[in-house]
Amino acid sequence: MNRRLAAPVGITGTGECFPPRVVTNADLSKIMETNDEWIRTRTGIRERRWVEPGTGASQLGAPALQMALDNRGLKASELDLILVTTVTPDTLFPATSCRIQAMVGASNAFGFDLNAACSGFLYALTTAASMVAGGAIRRAAVVGVDIMSTIINLEDRATSVLFGDGAGAVIVERVEEGLGILDFEHKVDGSGGKFLYMPAGGSLKPATAETVAAKEHYIHQAGSEVFKNAVREMADNSKLLIDRNGFKGEDLKLFVPHQANIRIMDAAARRLDLDPSRMMVNIDRFANTTTATIPTALHQALGEKRMQKGDLVALAAFGAGFTWGATLLRWAY
Repeated sequence: MNRRLAAPVGITGTGECFPPRVVTNADLSKIMETNDEWIRTRTGIRERRWVEPGTGASQLGAPALQMALDNRGLKASELDLILVTTVTPDTLFPATSCRIQAMVGASNAFGFDLNAACSGFLYALTTAASMVAGGAIRRAAVVGVDIMSTIINLEDRATSVLFGDGAGAVIVERVEEGLGILDFEHKVDGSGGKFLYMPAGGSLKPATAETVAAKEHYIHQAGSEVFKNAVREMADNSKLLIDRNGFKGEDLKLFVPHQANIRIMDAAARRLDLDPSRMMVNIDRFANTTTATIPTALHQALGEKRMQKGDLVALAAFGAGFTWGATLLRWAY
């Protein structure tokens, strides 16, 4: 079943924000047992950006949104909705969307946060687009932002080298017939939650001196389980949408996967029989910024002229939960 929206809706503006601090693999080798060759061959990462202590998600999300507004030629007051997707909010409440709304001056917008880990941007894009297509609102912003450096354990080499900090934002509104989001598919399998999670800090296990001492407020990951599931699901869901809409892999102008690990991304591209030149990659410079990877990759792809109006583009993600999904669209501008 094609999950076509009630009206043509697409992305009409993009923006990004990264902190200025660059952390190279050589930098990490000074504080843990690792080296550039070990990290690059296993992940594809050369460097990442980390914030200075005391920086919140809103402080990256707001500039990214302002850039998207400027690139679209809009005022913040013209937004109806700000949907922020993050696993590292400034605070559990108020929502980071509220902070960003105030920072950009979106006086006519309501907002809320959505958490679907690395799949969050695609889930939020579908949510915002559905509200626009249904006529409830005219224009929305989706901001994907994470400050992953705040939840990594530098004593855990397997996870701490993987993540960076960043924010990406898009404007979502009605577009010409035949453009915008053509189809989407989202999935959840809660039995995979034990393979990628943060043990403490929620209502099930509130923060205590003991949970902090036990380092239970950091990422815990079973890498091999995440790897094999991510490869399969990102590729299978992308292929499902391509087949369901009468296309072939060769029809894709660009494949924009979640930037989790270059080996996962390459394996997914091979399963799609896709030429590597048609896959957007920025993991080498920014690492895994979780929910910010896809919107920042889209923004950079535009800057590199990797796509233009009417091009067929597939987005795919996989994250904790397990959550995963894909979106097929024709670029709208």
